[in-house]
Amino acid sequence: MISAIPLALTTYFILFAALHSLLADPSFKRWFSQRFFGAERWYRLAFVILALAMMLPFIYLLFISPSRVLYIVPAPWSWLMMAGQSISILALFGALRQTGISSFFGAAQMRGEAKAGNLVKDGYYCHLRNPLFLFAAAILWLSPIMTQSLLIFNLLTTAYFYAGARHEERSLQEEFGREYEEYKKRVPMFFPRRRCAGERARAS
Repeated sequence: MISAIPLALTTYFILFAALHSLLADPSFKRWFSQRFFGAERWYRLAFVILALAMMLPFIYLLFISPSRVLYIVPAPWSWLMMAGQSISILALFGALRQTGISSFFGAAQMRGEAKAGNLVKDGYYCHLRNPLFLFAAAILWLSPIMTQSLLIFNLLTTAYFYAGARHEERSLQEEFGREYEEYKKRVPMFFPRRRCAGERARAS
């Protein structure tokens, strides 16, 4: 049974990633909205709810099903790793606040308050272009307990984060054009730069 878990985890992750990518694609969203009146208002919220529901099987595959333990980091190093996870969670929500938590979860769209925003280049986005993916990956990899299933999940998720970031940047390039091209030249994708002098702050 243990040997079957990694295969089940990988298979389900591929299915999850394929469906998630399809639903997140702007072209599919436009196609869907044209065929269902008012879909643009509730689409984002439905997308988030569906994504959360699809995450539930991962809880079983990662934490309930048996999996070989690869390592357990002892104290005090484990405390440092958990502190790093806590900091990453706070930073993740901080980055979400910059781009709009209400819009991210679809509440603003449901209320009809969503509007086209400016390119966010201050705060976390002054140091790197994809803080959400970096902080989420840090939360995963700073786990002081690593099992075979969790390692597979982390590797797949990190690869998916990278692919998702590339896809998202193509969409931002189409939306903001030259402004985003100039932003890309100054700001690294994942590895934060130390200084942000000269960046012009823009709220979403």
